[in-house]
This record gives sequence, C-alpha cells and structure tokens, in this order.
Amino acid sequence: MLNSKNRWMISEADSENIQQLSIELEVSPLLAKLLATRGLDNVEKAKQFIHTDYLQFHDPFLMRDMNKAVTRIKKAIEEQEPILVFGDYDADGVTSTSVMMTVLQDLGANVQFYIPDRFTEGYGPNKEAFYQAKEEGIELIVTVDTGISAIEVIEFANELELDVIITDHHEPGETLPNAYAIIHPKVGGDYPFPSLAGVGVAWKVAHALYGTLPDHLLELVCIGTVADLVPLQDENRLIVIEGLKKLRQTTRHGLLALLSCAKVDASSIDEETIGFTLGPRLNAPGRLTHAATAVLLLLTKDESEALANAQEIEALNKERQKIVQETVKDAIKQVEQTHDLDKDRVIVVGSKNWNSGVIGIVASKLVQEYYRPTFVFSIDEFEGTAKGSARSIHGFDLYENLTEVKDVLQHYGGHPMAAGMSLLEDDLNLFRERMNKLAIAKLNKDDLIPILKVDARLTLDDIDIEAIEEMKMLAPFGVQNPKPRVLIENTTALDIRKIGADKSHVKMTVGDQSSLDVIGFGLGAVADEIAPLSPIDVVGELSINEWNNRKKPQLMMQDVCVKEWQLFDWRGIQGVLEKIDSLPSEKRKIIFFNQTALSPLNNKFKESLTPFHNASVTAEDYVILWDLPTSLEQLTQVFQNHIPARVYAYFTSSEDYFQTVPTREHFKWFYAYLLKYNSFNLKKHGSALAKRKGWTHDTIEFISKVFFELEFVTIENGVVYINPTKQKRDLTDSPTYKMKVERVELEKELLYSSYSQLKATFEKFIYRHEKAREEVK
Repeated sequence: MLNSKNRWMISEADSENIQQLSIELEVSPLLAKLLATRGLDNVEKAKQFIHTDYLQFHDPFLMRDMNKAVTRIKKAIEEQEPILVFGDYDADGVTSTSVMMTVLQDLGANVQFYIPDRFTEGYGPNKEAFYQAKEEGIELIVTVDTGISAIEVIEFANELELDVIITDHHEPGETLPNAYAIIHPKVGGDYPFPSLAGVGVAWKVAHALYGTLPDHLLELVCIGTVADLVPLQDENRLIVIEGLKKLRQTTRHGLLALLSCAKVDASSIDEETIGFTLGPRLNAPGRLTHAATAVLLLLTKDESEALANAQEIEALNKERQKIVQETVKDAIKQVEQTHDLDKDRVIVVGSKNWNSGVIGIVASKLVQEYYRPTFVFSIDEFEGTAKGSARSIHGFDLYENLTEVKDVLQHYGGHPMAAGMSLLEDDLNLFRERMNKLAIAKLNKDDLIPILKVDARLTLDDIDIEAIEEMKMLAPFGVQNPKPRVLIENTTALDIRKIGADKSHVKMTVGDQSSLDVIGFGLGAVADEIAPLSPIDVVGELSINEWNNRKKPQLMMQDVCVKEWQLFDWRGIQGVLEKIDSLPSEKRKIIFFNQTALSPLNNKFKESLTPFHNASVTAEDYVILWDLPTSLEQLTQVFQNHIPARVYAYFTSSEDYFQTVPTREHFKWFYAYLLKYNSFNLKKHGSALAKRKGWTHDTIEFISKVFFELEFVTIENGVVYINPTKQKRDLTDSPTYKMKVERVELEKELLYSSYSQLKATFEKFIYRHEKAREEVK
C-alpha cells in the first residue's frame, strides 16, 4: 500500500454528454471529457471557450461611474490639470500604472505616477502621499489596483479638495470610500464579469478614454492578469489569448530587454513565461527597492535605458531568490519550534530580520510545506508594528476571517486566498490565538490534507499524440482553468528507477499492452515505495516528449497511490539495517521465527521486534520477515488477523541454505554397501566414502540417520550396523527425511523463487485468511 499525498477530487461527467460534445464539436472524447468536467457541458458554452471568435470584450461603460470618471479625466486633460496615477508595487500594480500612464500621455495629459514605498509607506493610498501631491499642485488622482479600502485617506483627500478616482479589483468592504468615482467590477453597475485584475480595470478605463479598443496595451494587461492569479475565464481568457499574441511580437524596448536578460525567446512566450519569468522580475524591484524601476522599464522608449533597467531588475530578482530561500529556511525552523501541528490550524510566524518584500512568497512556500492558512510577519521593533502577508487553503477565506479580527488590525485587505495586514507587535499572540480559533471552527483535519483536483479518469487507450495536442485548445492555463490533470487507475508500474544527479526524480513505464512513460520530478522517494507488479493509480499532466524527431506521450506525475498490500523483495540485499531504519518506526514490525537469528539487529530495533506467534499484524503495518520460518504454517499465522500494508521479505538464516535431498539412488547404493560389509564406521571412513562418491559428509550422515529412524540400521559410537530385518518402509516415514524435504521445498518457495512466484505464495495464504474473515462477517 502507498497512500497518496493529496485528497483527489475527481470530476465526473455524463458519458452521453461527452459523446454529444465530441460529435458536435468534432473533437476527441478526451477533450470533450475535459470540457464537460470544467462545467462547459453544453455545445454553446464549450464553443465559446475553445473558439475565441465567440468571445468579446465587454463594454467598459457597463461599470459604475465610468461615464463620470471619463468626463472628469477628459476635463483635466483639456484644462491641463496635473494628474497623478497612484499605483501599487506588485506586477499587477506596475502594469496597471503603465497602462494608465500610456493612455493619459497619448491623450496629452499633464500626468505623473506615484507608487508608495513598500517599506516606509506600506500598501495603498496614504495621507502623507496625498498631502505631498496637493502641495505639488495635483488636482486629480487616479488610483490603479488599489484604493477600495482607503476610506479615511479618501476623506482626507476630500478635505484637501483633491478629486480621487478609484480603479481597483480587491475585495470591497461593507463601506465604500467617498471617492469622486469608483471603477470596480464588483461595485454596482451592470458589468458582467467580476474577476478582472487591477490592470484589467485600468485597461477598461483606457478603452473608455480612447473610445476604441486599445489592443496595443494588451501585452501589459496580459502580464498583470496572469501574474495576479485571477481566474482565466471569460474576459480574462480573451485578454491573455490576445495579449500573448502581442507579447510574442512585442517591440517594447523594456520587455525585449527583460526577456533578453532572462534568456527567453519572445516567440516562445506562453502563460508560464509570465508566471515564472516576467511576473517575478517585475515584482522584484517593489520587493527589495522601489517599483518605479519596473514602471520606467515598461514605459521607456529608449533602448539603452531599457537595458540598464532590465539588468538592474535581473540582479534584484537573483537577490530576491536568495533572500526567499534563506527566509523560508528560517521560517520552517520557527514553525517546528513554536507550533504544535497536531493542534494548530493556522501558521503565524514573524521576525524582525525578515524583508517585508518577500513575506508573501514565504507564506506561499509555507502553505506548500504545511498546507495550513499561513501568516508571515516582518516586525519593525522600533515602531512596534508587524506587517504581514497571508496565503490560504481551500475552505478558509482570508478576507472574511481578517474582518472577524479587524479590531486588532491597523490595516488589512486582499482576497479569499491572499491578503495583507498590519498590527501592533504586542498583538501578534492575540492575533494568532483568535485566528486559530476561527480556523478550528471552520477546518477539520481532513481539510488540512492538500486537494488535488482531477479533471478526468482515462485509460491508456484514451491517450495519444493527437489528443494531447488537441488539449492545447483549452489554453491559456491558470486560475480556474488549470492544466488538465488526469487519473490512470489500476495500471502496472514497470522499470521504476530514480533519475537525476541527486536521484530526486523518478521515471517509470505504466501499462502492459499499451504503455506510457511517467516522470515525477521531486518524487524520487516513490521508487522505493512501489513494489514490482503492484497495481497503481497515478495522477498527473499529459505532455509530449520529443527526442530525435520522435514524439511520445508522457505523464508528468504529481501523485500516486497503491491501494492493495505490497510485497518488497529484500532477499540477499546489502545494507538491510539502513533500509529498515528508513521505514517509519510507528509502522515498522520486524517478525522473527528463530531467536538465534536476531543478533545482527542489536538493540536499535528492539521496540519493533515481534515473535511470529504474537504478531498481531494490522492493516497499517510494514511487516519485515526477518528470518526463514520452519514451515509455511508459521508464516500464515502472521497474517491470520489482517493483511498488512506492506511485506518486506528478507529471510536471513545462520544455516547453510538449500542442501539438496539425497535421491533414492543414493539411499539404494548406501544400503547395498551396508549389506555387503554389515557395518560402516562413519567417524573413520565417512569422509573418504563421501569423497569417493562425490557426496558430502553430511549426505552420508543424513542417510544413516534416516535408516536409523526407519530401523534399517543401528548406530553405536559412530558405527552403523545393518539390522537383519528387512521390513519395507517408505523414506517419508522418517521424521528427519520428511523435515528435510519440507525444509528444501520451503527454501525453494521462499528463498529461491522468482519475485512473481514469491508473491503468488503469499497471496495463497493471505487471501485464504481474508476470505475466511469475510465469511465470518
């Protein structure tokens, strides 16, 4: 048995529905199944998803206050009122700022941008920045990707007679700021899609201002949309599809310089390039220094300036990676020292030594490690405050739960799965206690097992190159439209081996008549936990491996399980003590049949040792059969109550194994020899006779003992005398002969059999007991 690391949530779809989609859309059953399990279960919805010609950008004027905002901005442009674009320091904020700056500059506005310093100002609008803007003559502020929770700051702006137009996408609170206008897809209006990124909202304002669709800005909108992890559905899907086309042909000096520093060919850009290459780099300046560098990179029309900014960002990103690695290591150490993971439902850690610019990444890493809602704080010991970033798991809405404890927070905001907050350092323990109580009420232990959503069950016959290629019609992939994940059940794993320089990955082939290559990155340990011929269930993402102009389907494995008991063949292996030590001590049970065989085990495994007659094996145990039983009956006793999860057959012995049983010809010749000479001195002449016949001395002694038990001879002082009686008896009447035959047969069956033969032997008595237990029930 091998338990999966995750809870598999397997989507199901109606087979008739799948068949209808396949026929009417003229796609493979595999793609039809994936469409159906994603809720695209009618032809019209599926068509709109896979054929982007059916998708359209929504009218920006469906948003509340859009007319009002556009009128006010155009008035400021006409009268050359100074305008300030107030942004945020992440990739969404940086691209939002760049989009808004571009449209306003194109329309001739007197405009500048401002992004607060993460370390001295924190997130969002603040009174000091607004006051400074007023002092510098700013009359209109347009926020991008921020502002929806800045109630007090907007009131302050009104007192300063500053008009503020908020464009944002973060969760709105019960009370909205009293701004001149609020452009937000979730606030009022009739806008049909609520899940735009901040840059998407800024782009809708640009659309309204231009009066025509600003597709020349789509490459920036695409980057911010993917980087901010908003659902890639509806309008976001179209933004990314069209934006990727623009990105692959970009002429922006800043993006070309950034791609060059990252050694990425623009023509090969996809959503993963944004998620793992462009997004982290555009985030890096705001995390370590100031995000203005990233905005200037995106806006510059000077090639040399673009290269200088890109090189600076590349260096910052490498520094960021190093800081994250060190902080994660430190945070894990703190978790292990301060948290009881059997009781705590949330993780709350903090340090004055942690850079506040990376705590969001660290929180994500800790969620991956522990799968609990995680709050990571950077503590300012001089101010006595703690600035935090949080990431969550399914079933725990961060924004909702932060609202429950807002009385101990100075500021907070965000989404159900990601949020930021600040509070007094002295309130950290109280925050942890209260957040933990909320989590205990809402999360049970099963909720703390990671979820792996599976799109479809497949057989190996469902998988071919054409079907995998066709799956690309579902791209681009991201939040709420992940890469398809499939389950292949009850297949056989063959040729399992560890790969990679440090053997941290695993490669295998699954199947029999049809086969599929499987690779699991970071899953090298699995190779030691799957026994040969075990039926496995494997979950992963399908892809195409191209090598020497040959294409083959492959599965990138993410999880695996074996539902039935497994037999591991340890007969004759080296380093068995190290292997035993690697097994979980709470599951390990070393069964022995002969006390004299235990000496190599020393005291290290004393608590795991169990004599066969007291085995009490459970269904969770990993049973190591240390030495050879004297009979199969002893072995069956071990498994009479339960089938264990795993059996490791080692079968050590101090005896000389596999001595052959003398043939009847051996017995016949030796009896004739005794008849001829009436007696034979075993001590004096046994070795010579054995040498003469090519036998061993043990063979002569064994035959003599059998004859003695059958009363054919008597033995006195090592001399064998023939008995005058000639009563016929079978060799099996001799206990020694019978025991020898049984022992040899046992050795053949347990020691010198093939793996498949050994497993068949075990299954005979294991399933015999199982059947008997079922009958009792």
